Amino acid sequence: MNLDYIIPNDWSILEEGFDPENVKASESIFSIGNGAMGQRANFEERYSGPTFQGSYIAGVYYPDKTRVGWWKNGYPEYFAKVLNAPNWIGIDVFINDEALNLYKCKKIEHFKRELNMKEGWLSRYFIATLQNNTKVEVTVKRFLSLDMDELGAIDYSIKPLNSDASITYVPYIDSGITNEDSNWDDKFWDTLSVSHQDNQAFIQAKTMKTHFYTCTFMQSQVFINGSLVEVAPNTSSDSNSVSFGYTFNVKEGESYSIHKFGGYTVDRNHDKYELVTAAKSVLNKAVKEGFNTLLENQKMAWSKIWEMADITIDGDVKAQQGIRFNIFQLNQTYLGKDARLNIGPKGFTGEKYGGSTYWDTEAYCIPFYMATKDQSVARNLLEYRYNHLDKAIENAEKLGFSNGAALYPMVTMNGEECHNEWEITFEEIHRNGAIAFAIFNYHRYTGDYSYIPEKGLEVLIGIARFWHQRATFSTDKNKYVILGVTGPNEYENNVNNNWYTNYIAQWCINYALENISTVENLYATDYTRIMNKAKLSKAEMQEWKTVADGMYFPYSEEKEVYLQQDGFLDKELITVADLDKSQRPINQKWSWDRILRSPYIKQADTLQGFYFFEDHFTTEELERHFDFYEPFTVHESSLSPCVHSIQAAKLNRMDQAYTFYLRTSRLDLDDYNHEVHEGLHITSMAGTWMSIVEGFGGMRVKEGKLSFEPKIPEQWNAYSFKVNFRHQILKVNVCKGHTHFELEGDQDIHIVVNGENITISPNNLVTV
Repeated sequence: MNLDYIIPNDWSILEEGFDPENVKASESIFSIGNGAMGQRANFEERYSGPTFQGSYIAGVYYPDKTRVGWWKNGYPEYFAKVLNAPNWIGIDVFINDEALNLYKCKKIEHFKRELNMKEGWLSRYFIATLQNNTKVEVTVKRFLSLDMDELGAIDYSIKPLNSDASITYVPYIDSGITNEDSNWDDKFWDTLSVSHQDNQAFIQAKTMKTHFYTCTFMQSQVFINGSLVEVAPNTSSDSNSVSFGYTFNVKEGESYSIHKFGGYTVDRNHDKYELVTAAKSVLNKAVKEGFNTLLENQKMAWSKIWEMADITIDGDVKAQQGIRFNIFQLNQTYLGKDARLNIGPKGFTGEKYGGSTYWDTEAYCIPFYMATKDQSVARNLLEYRYNHLDKAIENAEKLGFSNGAALYPMVTMNGEECHNEWEITFEEIHRNGAIAFAIFNYHRYTGDYSYIPEKGLEVLIGIARFWHQRATFSTDKNKYVILGVTGPNEYENNVNNNWYTNYIAQWCINYALENISTVENLYATDYTRIMNKAKLSKAEMQEWKTVADGMYFPYSEEKEVYLQQDGFLDKELITVADLDKSQRPINQKWSWDRILRSPYIKQADTLQGFYFFEDHFTTEELERHFDFYEPFTVHESSLSPCVHSIQAAKLNRMDQAYTFYLRTSRLDLDDYNHEVHEGLHITSMAGTWMSIVEGFGGMRVKEGKLSFEPKIPEQWNAYSFKVNFRHQILKVNVCKGHTHFELEGDQDIHIVVNGENITISPNNLVTV
């Protein structure tokens, strides 16, 4: 833990007291979004202290040219940058001609910031004494509408406390912004027009190179003590910005407020020549409904999300706050409304990593969205990859593969690889396995096989062809090997026979062959179409099977464990417990050379395979591998603690499982990895959900049925969650000594609890 100022609360993220040292961290933690856009929790008014300004539009990016000292054949030409979008939230505030700036105020009292997760809004409250000795009370509330996802709204109110005051609000929009993350300091935006009419303003801009067309817009109203007043604005504009000034002489004790509505229309949803017209429509509706009605609609929209997605924890406020924060941020990032979008690792909270899609989506996020929303949302995520299959084939061709072999990108916006670190772009090929596993996982959970003959089988064939060509026959081992890879543990690069990579490669080939046979037998028309399109022969499939059957897996007879890679036992095996704490995190303290020679594991690697394929191994095998590898794991990837929490719970090591749960659920709230100021770890938040549902709840799908082995940490009195399983909603409430099951549906559901078959009838409480 490196931060401890977030106040524990069941439903809110709370900060009390103003500390400039915490501003950038809080800008991340208090971020807001609605699936279509999002923003860091920057102040609306001026702030001259250290800050990371960031507003983002889903799916809008810039191909920042790769910057390397030495070009390698096959390198992606660009790194996709999540773009800092034109700023619509800004409101300069002047009080008796002095700008309100918390970094320069004489005194700030009673500062409080709240992110209300239950209702979906962000607020601030403080009393400030300016350098001119004017004392004011400031209250701000902001949200991004779920119902109108092109719209955001701000209520900003000031009350003079020690004298009358002349107060000016200057709301503005500005396209003259830059990215925090840029390779060449390029200009990312081209402003096309700046216009205004009455109290409405518009900036049309497009991204350089990618040519995404956007319109940033705003409209404002001002109020005295809640009553609308007409104040003629003082309008100012230049080539990149437009502002309105509203000045009013405010008596001591009265409140002067501004309601600002703003947001973005984009050519993903509108004709690029109609963006201003679309923006006017949004603004007219917003003003007609008003801030308070829009806020009530926001509360209702979030209530519907929480009705299904909430996890309750009784007796542990920090654990409760952690899981709700994770669920909240996941829903702020992706709601499943638009199949063209995906789940970026930072969501709308920062620019690090770039891209909108990693293997995180398939490995961690799909289970969350399958269980907390309709299965169509998860299917959209699968179709996103199907729609990029041609690009995946192109990616493989660039590296010398042929015959329709597909290598899905490590990082992408449009299906094209756009990550420019050699050891990841070229070597971290295990991501192909996660794509295939997600298809398997979707069918296992939903029972919907239709996706495979319609689309999924083509993906599986491309992936199987890649693994077939990537494997090499070793005459020394008389086995097929996979050389020069990086596994999930990115603290080992260019290794041979990473066990997880080899294992999932074998599984992918066998799974593709299994489904080819199923489609041939049950979906003859689809089979003929796919075979003709792929030009796949029985002889080629036999070659795949030869590779799969002959795959090599490094194993230590002495330690009775699969080796993470061929050379793992050549390392100096010093455990993390014997590593000086001053050296942590090693990714910030050590050279890369030293990290690569160390035994330290960034995240679950071999154990990731045991998580995916738990039913391939005995519990005793899991225990041996867990005991061998976890002591070398530094968990410096956000994706690591959740897997270890699930497996520790499986092994009945509840103290350890609980510790890992807290780490994954409060990774950002407590800033375990010293990096929350860069943005949140959105995709790993789905792993937090899994650590409760699959870890403590022990939920699995076995032979088409939900199976549970509920356990409860001693720190909790009870916990509950819901899952949407095959169009029926099951509520699970785990207490000490027993578990309650309730079914919302229209027919019985048969489940397994601790190995016993149980039937749950609709609206009938069953206690086990």
